[in-house]
Amino acid sequence: MSRLPFLFIVTGIVGFALFHGASLLSLSGWLGEELRGPDGWFHIHLFVLGWATMLAMGAVYQLINVILQSSLYSERLGYVHYALFTVGLAGLLVGFVRGDIHWIAAFASLAFCGIVAFAWNIGATLIRAAKWNAITISAASAVVCLLLTGLSGMAMGLNFATGIWANAHDNLFGAHIWLGTVGWFGLLITGFSYKMLPMFYLSHEYPIKLQSVVLTLWNAAVLVGALAFLADWGIPALRLALLLLAAAAVLYNVHLLQIKKKRHKRTPGSGIKWSMYASQAFAVMTIVAFACSVIYPERTLHTSALVVAGWAYLGGWVSFTILGYASKIVPFLWWTHKYGKQAGKPGTPVMADLLSERKTNVGLASIAAFSLLLLGGLAAGSTPLISIAGTVLSLLSIAYIALISLVFAR
Repeated sequence: MSRLPFLFIVTGIVGFALFHGASLLSLSGWLGEELRGPDGWFHIHLFVLGWATMLAMGAVYQLINVILQSSLYSERLGYVHYALFTVGLAGLLVGFVRGDIHWIAAFASLAFCGIVAFAWNIGATLIRAAKWNAITISAASAVVCLLLTGLSGMAMGLNFATGIWANAHDNLFGAHIWLGTVGWFGLLITGFSYKMLPMFYLSHEYPIKLQSVVLTLWNAAVLVGALAFLADWGIPALRLALLLLAAAAVLYNVHLLQIKKKRHKRTPGSGIKWSMYASQAFAVMTIVAFACSVIYPERTLHTSALVVAGWAYLGGWVSFTILGYASKIVPFLWWTHKYGKQAGKPGTPVMADLLSERKTNVGLASIAAFSLLLLGGLAAGSTPLISIAGTVLSLLSIAYIALISLVFAR
C-alpha cells in the first residue's frame, strides 16, 4: 500500500490538534472577534487547509484507486504535491502570525502550486480511467472548485499587495469562501459517500438515480452562489443558490437512507452512524438558511450570520463528517498496511481491535453536544458561552483525535 495517503492523513491529524491547541490558548475567543484579520486568517486556514483539506486530499489519493480500480497517474507527483502544499501552508500560517504580506504571498503561491499539482494528478487519473459516473464527476467537480478557490485566494492576495481590483475584493472574498466550502468540501463528501457508505453498510442493489440529481443541483448551487458574488447579482441570486443547496441536501439524505435500507450489515460503526446524523442536521441547516434569507434578507450577509453559518457548515458538517469517517478509514488503512499479509494467521488482530467503538461513540456524541453549545453561543453573541463551550470542545477534540492516532500504535 502506498505511503502517500498516510502522509496527508497524519499531517491532517497534526493540523487538527494544532488548531484546537491554538484555540485553547485564546479560550476560543478568536471566534467572537473580527475574523478578517491575521488572527482569524491563521485559525481559519489552519482548520480548513491544515486539517480538513489535508485529510481530504489523503482520502482522495486512497479512494481514487478503489473507485476507478486503476493506479494513480503519478505517485511521484503526489509527493511533490505534499511537499509544496505542506511547506506553503506552514509558511502561510507563519506569515499570518507575522502580519507580513510579502511572506504570505510567497508561501501562498507555493501552497497554490501544490493544489495545481493535485488537480493535475487527479484530473489525469480520471481522464485516463474514463469511468464517468456521479462519484467520479463529483470528485472532478470538487477538485475544480478547489483550484478555483486557490485562484480567488491568490487574486485577493494580489489585491492586498498592489491594490488592483480594489472594488472587487469583497466579491472575490465571497466567491473564495463559497467555492471552498460548498464546492470543494460539499461535492467531495457527497460524491465519496456514494462509494463509502455502501461499503460500510454492505449495501447492494440500491437505486442510484438520485446521485445524478444531487450532483446536478449541488453544482448548480455552487455556480449560482459563486456568480452571486463575482457578478454582484446580490441577495436574490444567493437565495436561489441556498434553495438549490437545500434541495440537494434533502435529496442527498433521501439517497443515504436508500443505501441504508438495502444494507446487509446491522451497524456500520459509531463513526458512520454519527456522520449520517450530521448529514441530516446539515439538511435542516440549509432549509433554515434559505428561510432566513427570505424572512431576513438584510441579515443574510451580516458578519454574525456568516460566522454562525460558517461554523455550522465547516465545524458542524464537514469536520464532524471527516471525524466520523476517520474512525473507519484510519483503522482500515493501518490494518491493511501492517496486517494485510498476515490475515487469518494466529495472533493477528482483526480491524475491530484497533479502535474502540464505545469510545468512538462517546467521543463523537460529546463533540456533537459541545459543537451545538458553541453554535448557540455564537448565535446569541455570548462571549462566556463561546469561551466555555469552545474550550471544552477543543479538549474533547484533542482527546478524540488522540484516540484515532493510537491506532498507529496497535
